[in-house]
Parts: sequence; structure tokens; C-alpha cells
Amino acid sequence: MPLRVRERTVTASTVSTPPAVATGSGGHADGRSHRHPQVDPLAAVRAPADPPCDVYLTGTVFLDIVFTGLDSAPVRGTESWARGMGSSPGGVANMATALARLGLHTSLAAAFGDDHYGDYCWDALAQGEGIDLALSRTVPGWHSPVTVSMAYEGERTMISHGHEPPPEEPAPDCPPRARAAVASLTPGHRARWITQAAAKGTRIFADVGWDDTGAWDLASLPDLAHCEAFLPNAEEAMRYTRTDCPRAAAHALTRHVPVAVVTLGADGAYAVDRRTGETADVPAIEVEALDPTGAGDVFVAGFVTGTLADWPLADRLAFAGLTAALSVQEFGGSLSAPGWCEIAAWWRTVQSVEVQDPSPLRRYAFLADLVPEDLIRPWPLRRAVPTIGFRPPSR
Repeated sequence: MPLRVRERTVTASTVSTPPAVATGSGGHADGRSHRHPQVDPLAAVRAPADPPCDVYLTGTVFLDIVFTGLDSAPVRGTESWARGMGSSPGGVANMATALARLGLHTSLAAAFGDDHYGDYCWDALAQGEGIDLALSRTVPGWHSPVTVSMAYEGERTMISHGHEPPPEEPAPDCPPRARAAVASLTPGHRARWITQAAAKGTRIFADVGWDDTGAWDLASLPDLAHCEAFLPNAEEAMRYTRTDCPRAAAHALTRHVPVAVVTLGADGAYAVDRRTGETADVPAIEVEALDPTGAGDVFVAGFVTGTLADWPLADRLAFAGLTAALSVQEFGGSLSAPGWCEIAAWWRTVQSVEVQDPSPLRRYAFLADLVPEDLIRPWPLRRAVPTIGFRPPSR
């Protein structure tokens, strides 16, 4: 059951956010940066011997250009004007940003283009989000991959262009020792870094894309054997397990991985932990979705955060769903990833509703111990839309 603001006849989580305003890269509209999260979700479990990196990622960074405010899909032979647009790092940067904004020390080993787009993405991630790029590289003579996304009618259409970066000799310290790593598995492909990371004690969290071969064979995902958790959507899970029920698929997947999480779209998510015997079935928060870009990355980031913090399975699942629900109310991939201020604002808002079913509130009661009182900010919040080309103000 969603959290409802009955007196206003709308859903608490659908309180709309005003149109975003443009600022410099990586900041909030009020000038505050995402770089210093106000909450450390792992504070209670940190120890001196822990690795300096909470989460390791590797991949390619795209420049994402998002057009918003389109009433319909572009029509062939005509020119369409969008009422808004934004630019931000995309690709693997979506996941890295989502993790960093939740307070995890994030290390990204990525290829960046040797152009202004690449410089912009590097600065936005390193300076704006506080992501460690020590293991990243700029590829001489290689231009940044670009994705243009058009959002309309709650859907999106994307056009991308780019070339594969040249291969790099593996660095001796890559992957670094980390609490966790996030990977996207590819059927028929083994990523050596996953084996190396798991051998160092890193907990691997993985999702998977659509299997274009149509085989849907778990044996084609050899790196699954190294994973702590596998997070497919319902259709992917049922195809891989040859089941007709996503919950049955989750149980079947635990024969291959300790924790299986199956996302159910508007119905929420279901998870099974083979080691503890826990199961969790958390319904989705009812939201007015504007753009689903990056919501899957935000969901995984929320689940990773809760797992590393040793939360119960149901709390991990609820937190992942909440962060994803907050993200789809905004446009863009990394632009839409929520931080603790957004989470705090949502939590204070739903608690302030006088007439409300208490059972959904109890589901998110664990937030009360996480969100400090001084994080209260006005709701709705304005989020920044980084764009390319702004110069520092003249002094």
C-alpha cells in the first residue's frame, strides 16, 4: 500500500518537484554540492582495518544530454522544441553518482574522452560528486561517447554515438580492495576483474541486460558464481529460471547466488537471502514518474548501501525502492539520483500527514535513526541541472 496524503487526495511521494534550474556542474540550485554527503550510512560498521574504498566500479562514461518538456515524440520532417534540457555524466557514472550521493566512498575506473565533454564529465564527478578517479584515464585522441535522451509521456527515446576505447594494460592495483563492487553481467562474457575483486574479499552486486541471443542460460553468466547478490528484473529472472512467477524465480536464483532480488516494476520488489532464510516483499511507492532513466542504478545503489550497513533484508529493499522512486520524479540519469537531503525531506513530509495508514510508515521507520534533524530542508526541493558552457562569474 502506498503512503497516502488522504486530505490532499494525492500520494505523499508524488508531491512534485518544481522545474530544475541550471547551475554549475555537480551542485544544487542553492549552491550546495553533493560532494559531502550529510550522512554516513556505514558509520556504525566502519573499522580501522577496512579498505578505503566502499564500492568499486569500472566502465565507460558517456555525456548525457537530456531534452525535457516535449509534449510528444518528434515527428519526421519537423523541428521540435523542448522546454528544458540538461547535461550530465552518464553510462557508468549513473551508478557511481548514485552511490556517492548516498555517502559511500566510491572509486571509479573509467575511460574518459580526450575532449571538452570528457573534461566536463571528469570535473563533474571528481569535484561535484567527490568520486575517486585515481584509477580512471583519459584516452588520447578518443572522443567522448554521447547519448541524447528525449523524455515525453513518461517514456524516453535515446540516440547514442561512440567508439570503443582502445584496450588498456591492467593496472597492478586494479581492482582495489573494496567492500563491494557493482557489475553488469553480459551473457557469454567473463570479466576478469570480477574474479580478482572477489578473491580480495569484495562483495559483488550484479545486474544483467537483455539477452539478445535468446538463450537465457545461467551457464552463460560465469561471473554469477562470484556474486553476493543478483538483481534482475522480473522478465529477466523468469526467463533465466524457466519459471512463470517472479517470486518463484527469485527462490530459484538462490541456487546460484546467495541473495536474489527481483524488481517488479510498479509492484515493488521481492528478495530472498539463502544464507539467513529471510524473504522480503516490499510494494512500490506510488509516484508520478517523469523519467525512468537511471532508476535501476539508483535501486541497486540503495540496496548495496543497506547491505554494507548490515540492515535487515526488508529495510534494504524498502530503501532501494524509495531511492528509485525519488529518482523517477526527476529527469536524467545521474542528475536524478537522490541524496540524503531528498530522503530526509520525503521522510519528514510523509510523517507530517495527519490522516494516514500507519502501516506503510512503519515500513520506513528505520529512516528515523538515519536522518538527522538538521537535514530538514523545504519540500519540494529544486535540483540542479548541470550544463556545459557556463563560465565562472567575473570577479
